[in-house]
Amino acid sequence: MTNTTPTGPGNEGGAPAPARSIKQFGEMRTPEQIPSNIHCMTIIGQIEGHIILPPQNKTTKYEHILPQLVAIEQNPQIEGLLVILNTVGGDVEAGLAIAEMIESMSKPSVSLVLGGGHSIAVPVAVACTYSIIANTATMTIHPLRLSGLVIGVPQTYEYLDKMQDRVIKFVTAHSRITEQKFRELMSRTGELVRDVGTVLVGKDAVDVGLMDAVGGLRDALAKLDELISSRRNSIYKPGGPELREDVTLQ
Repeated sequence: MTNTTPTGPGNEGGAPAPARSIKQFGEMRTPEQIPSNIHCMTIIGQIEGHIILPPQNKTTKYEHILPQLVAIEQNPQIEGLLVILNTVGGDVEAGLAIAEMIESMSKPSVSLVLGGGHSIAVPVAVACTYSIIANTATMTIHPLRLSGLVIGVPQTYEYLDKMQDRVIKFVTAHSRITEQKFRELMSRTGELVRDVGTVLVGKDAVDVGLMDAVGGLRDALAKLDELISSRRNSIYKPGGPELREDVTLQ
C-alpha cells in the first residue's frame, strides 16, 4: 500500500497530524483559535536582558516582548491585554522596560501571577491596570543584586542604590503599598535562608497593598471585560458626537 500521508513544512517526516499533536502538545487535538479582542501575553522563566542566558534556561526575551506591546497598542481589534506571569525575575532594566511599556499603554491590562512573580517581575505585575495573584502563588521581595565582577568603590554602591530606588518608586506609584512598607519587606531577615527579603503568598500580597485581588483565570478575564466595557463607555459617551461607520475603536 502506498503511503498517501502528505509531506512538507507543515508535516515533517510525513507524520500524521494526530501524531504531531501528541509529540508537540501531549494531546490529540488543541483548542481552536477563535477571534478575540483580548491578547494573552506570557512572561515565564527568567526575564532575559542584555546578556544571553544559557540555552537550558527557560527565558522571556525583552526584545520579543516590546515589539508585541507596540503591535497590541496599534491594533484596533485588540481592546485588552492579559499578562500571565510565572517567572523568577531577571534583568532589572529589561523588567523595568517591559513594565514602563505596559503602564504607558492606552488599553486596559490585567496581570495574573501564577506560581511565582518574583524580584523584577513585581513591577511588571503592578504595571497593569489591575493585578491578580493566585491563592498559592508567591512573590519574593528582596534588594537588588549584581552578578559578575563588581568593583568595590563607592560609585558602584551609589549606582546600585539609584537603580533600587527606580524599582521602589515604580512599584509604590502603581500599587497601594507605601515606600516604607516596601523597603521593610526588602530588608526583612528570618524568612530567606542566609539572605534578606520577604516571600508573600497569595492573600499576603493583597493585604500589604502590592496586588489588587486574589483570583484566577476566570476573575482576570471578567475584570478585563469590565475594564474594556468601561473604556468603551468613556470613549463613546451617550449624547456625544454621532459616530461614523468608518470610525474604529483605538
